[in-house]
Amino acid sequence: MQSTADSFEFNGYRITPDKQTVFFDYRLIASGKQAEEFVEAVKLPAPLPSSVPGALVSKILESLHLVLGVSYWKLLCPKKIKLSSVSLSSDQAEFWNTVYTKGLGEFFFRNRIDFRGLVNFPYSGDIVSKPINFVCRDRSLVGIGGGKDSLVSTELLKEKKLPITGLALKPGSAMIIGEDFKKELGIEVITLERILSPQLLRLKGTYKGHVPVSAIYAFLGLLTAVIYDYRYFIASNEYSASFGNVEYLGQQINHQWSKSLEFELMFQDYVKKYITPDVGYFSLLRPLSEIKIVSLFVRYRKYLSHFTSCNRNFSSTNPLPPGKKWCGECPKCAFMFALLSAFLPKKDLIGIFGRNLFADKNLTRVYQDLLGFGSIKPFDCVGTFEETQAAFYLAWQKKEFFGDPVMKAFEAEILPKIKDIGLIETKAFEVHNVNNMPSRFFSALPL
Repeated sequence: MQSTADSFEFNGYRITPDKQTVFFDYRLIASGKQAEEFVEAVKLPAPLPSSVPGALVSKILESLHLVLGVSYWKLLCPKKIKLSSVSLSSDQAEFWNTVYTKGLGEFFFRNRIDFRGLVNFPYSGDIVSKPINFVCRDRSLVGIGGGKDSLVSTELLKEKKLPITGLALKPGSAMIIGEDFKKELGIEVITLERILSPQLLRLKGTYKGHVPVSAIYAFLGLLTAVIYDYRYFIASNEYSASFGNVEYLGQQINHQWSKSLEFELMFQDYVKKYITPDVGYFSLLRPLSEIKIVSLFVRYRKYLSHFTSCNRNFSSTNPLPPGKKWCGECPKCAFMFALLSAFLPKKDLIGIFGRNLFADKNLTRVYQDLLGFGSIKPFDCVGTFEETQAAFYLAWQKKEFFGDPVMKAFEAEILPKIKDIGLIETKAFEVHNVNNMPSRFFSALPL
């Protein structure tokens, strides 16, 4: 599909009189058509406090305006971008060019869009944007997604007796974190609500696809940390998130780019240079692989009936039936079943997923992709081929899944092709030297 859009405009934001809702305005102008207006809203759990400098709030909301806009710009991908309420320096514009280009990598690949030179945020050579100092209380806000990663982070920080509060998003994790879940967490949870523009789903003849949602969460977390007085916003992105899926037009395409170390470092630098040096962002689990995190997660058995990683929990077009947490069909479900199979008894796995996924012949091809012997690494938040191989090997050694079609295929077709499975297993559990956080947080990790 050829883009028919002339331009995309960021038309500012508005704060309601009660200071509890922010509206973000956008306009998409397409050739020969009436301009489409979009309004996204973010609802805060409490009014914006007067104690926070207005200039600092403005800086964060301006950045949030730009990152939320990715959902609307991608509808037609116009080359011309207009900013009516904010001016960027050359370096700032380059940051946003990268966030859109790499964050939408999967989207460009799937829609066969040539992204080279496509994203060009305007800038002014004489703009000097300075950060604002603002001292917050020495406590942390932890993103709670309802999956294993944020739960492991929460428990590790609690064990270290560090002061933390959870942040859940609605729609999103807040939809699956009920009162029973909160009781198990044992911490206060703040809920932030994001309301997409209704026009987003109504428009016909537009591109569809994945957006860098973790980049959006990072800016929402920054906003919440600043206005409610937290020194840190802590994510739970793992080492494995930095590995891509496929190369396209000379660029590595990574479904998880906004969860990668590259984005984390970019975001830290941008916030420190242009917003505030006094609120930190980092991923507690960055040194750990997916399989290492799962080996920690299974210690906290109280969460086994509550957690979920299936993306259909957050789907507006294909949601799971009420009361169901796993579809049992997608690559994410298949991957999580495989990793958990290395550590949990078969009966526990069936209790979590509702059935034995290794008994499903229809998932054989998905598992081939996850193991690195298929067509492509699935576009989902899954670990490396080596981690999946190590998990399968550990499950195979337990002999509980002998006779199941998926495990039979692994034993007959995959295992003989894997060279030095012992070394792969060792490397899969390795703790990596990517310490990007204050030492007291790093010491919370069981190394």
